[in-house]
Amino acid sequence: MAEPIIELKGVSKTFGNNKVLDEVDLTIYQGEALGIIGPSGTGKSTILRIIAGLLAPDAGEIYIRGERREGLIEDGENPVGIGLVFQQAALFDSLTVEENVGFLLYQHSKLSRQRIRELVEEKLEMVGLPGIGDRYPAELSGGMRKRVSFARAIMSNPDNPKDNAEVLLYDEPTAGLDPIASTIIEDLIRDLKAKTGGCSTYAIVTHQDSTIRRTSDRIVFLYQGKVKWEGAVDDIDITDDPIMRQFFSGSVEGPIQIAS
Repeated sequence: MAEPIIELKGVSKTFGNNKVLDEVDLTIYQGEALGIIGPSGTGKSTILRIIAGLLAPDAGEIYIRGERREGLIEDGENPVGIGLVFQQAALFDSLTVEENVGFLLYQHSKLSRQRIRELVEEKLEMVGLPGIGDRYPAELSGGMRKRVSFARAIMSNPDNPKDNAEVLLYDEPTAGLDPIASTIIEDLIRDLKAKTGGCSTYAIVTHQDSTIRRTSDRIVFLYQGKVKWEGAVDDIDITDDPIMRQFFSGSVEGPIQIAS
């Protein structure tokens, strides 16, 4: 068994009267590809933001490589770098692709502009987009913007290796893309896991069946704030669990309550 790199123990989060997470236990192991799935509004993106240190839980404990995290990301350094790829790419429209991908280095390193450009081009080549550093996000397709956001997430800082992402968190990376663009993104996620300079450990939130099956090795199913099922992606088609059967069949009949 690989060692845990991130552990959530008894994590709860409430927004107003809505208890989104209810004493959730979740572990991400070194080198694994974890899929976090479930109906809309069940706390999947909330979990990613808590792991990334952008949101504090109301209760529970978070451990990063065995060290308990106190507060948010700005309150202290994580033992490992954690990168978050947002659903809508979250690029700065007024900056070029090069400036977006190299943003961390421009803000927090003493590297020369030429060296940063070289590092940016390396990452753009890794995501299949060489030579587009001078373009602006508005000039790119949706799938290209997603890939640029991947390049930004895996950008390394030679001055401070602690800034380099050892874990990537993908929030609905194929949302809004056509099937071909989705396949390109799915292949890229797997490719970056295997590449030197990519990221060998990730967790991905998605609703899309092909993305679940092609990018995940292990699945955690969230519903009503709790983990309702956990297992290998290959177990999806053989499990008798009624919640899993309903979710993957798309049936309106079953234990998952459909909002009217």
